[in-house]
Amino acid sequence: MTALLLGALGLTLSLVVPGLLARARWPDRAPVAAVLLWQSITLTAVLAALGVVLAAPEEVTRAAGSGQFAAEVTVIGALAVAAVIIVRLLLSLIGVSRRSRARRARHRLLVDLLDRAEQHRELGPDNLRILDGALPLAYCVPGREPRVVLSNGVLQVLDREQVDAVLAHEQTHLRHRHEVVMESFTAFYRAVPGPLRSRRPLDAVHLLLEMIADDVARRRVGAAPLRAALEQLSDAVPLADDVKPEADARGRRLARLSSSHKPSVVLNALVTAAAVGLLVLPTVILVVPWLDRALEEWPL
Repeated sequence: MTALLLGALGLTLSLVVPGLLARARWPDRAPVAAVLLWQSITLTAVLAALGVVLAAPEEVTRAAGSGQFAAEVTVIGALAVAAVIIVRLLLSLIGVSRRSRARRARHRLLVDLLDRAEQHRELGPDNLRILDGALPLAYCVPGREPRVVLSNGVLQVLDREQVDAVLAHEQTHLRHRHEVVMESFTAFYRAVPGPLRSRRPLDAVHLLLEMIADDVARRRVGAAPLRAALEQLSDAVPLADDVKPEADARGRRLARLSSSHKPSVVLNALVTAAAVGLLVLPTVILVVPWLDRALEEWPL
C-alpha cells in the first residue's frame, strides 16, 4: 500500500500538478514562495520515486510469503535501482553545471573583447559591458566574474532612469544566483524519462525569476521606469505571432508592473508552509506503516 501511495504521489506531481500550477495566476503575487513550491514539487517527486523503489520489493515479498534469501535479493535490487536514480540525477546536474560554466566563460571572454563601456562610464557598475549594435539587448552573464551586458541599441531607446531599472533587474539575477536555480531544474528535466518529462516547470520558474528581479528593480527605481523599459524593449524586438508562451510571459510581467502590486504576506506564508509540508510527505508515508507495525509488536 505504501508503494502505491508513493507511486500515485509521484505521478501526480510529475504529470498533473505542473500543468495546473503553470496555468495558475496566484504565483504572480508570491513569486519567491512559488519558486520554493516548484522546488518542493521536484524534490518530492524524486523522493516518491525512491520510496516506491525501496518500499515495493519489501511489500511484494511479504505478500508472497517469500523466504529470507528472496527478500535479501529484492532489497539489494531495490538499492541498486535507487542508486541508479540518484547517480543519474547527479550526473545530469554535473553535466548541466559544467556545460553552463564553459559556455559562460566563452561568452564572458567575448563580451570583454567587444566591450565599449569606457564610453559610458557614467552608468556605474564595474561589471557592465556595452556592445556595438542597433538591436536592443540586455542580459547578464552569471558566474564568479559576472557581467551585465547592454547593447548600444538599449542606450538609444531608453532614458537614464529606464537604463537604471534594467541594470537593477539584471544585477538582481546575478546577486540572487538565479542561474543555479535554473540549472537545477534543467538537470532534473534532462534526467527524467521522456514520458514523465515536462518543460512547464522550466518555463514557469524562469518567468517567476524574472518577476522576482522585477520586484527588486521596482523597489529601487520605481515601477514606471521598469515598465517603460520593458515596453520599449518589447516594441523594439517584437515577438513572432506563433511565440505565444513568450508573449504571455511578457504580458504577465507588464500587468504586474501596471498594477499596484504588493507582496501578499499571507499567501507567501501559506505557499511556503505547503512547500515544506509537501517535501516531508513521502517520509511520512514511508514512516507511518513502519511505526504502526512497531507499535503492534511493542510488548504491553
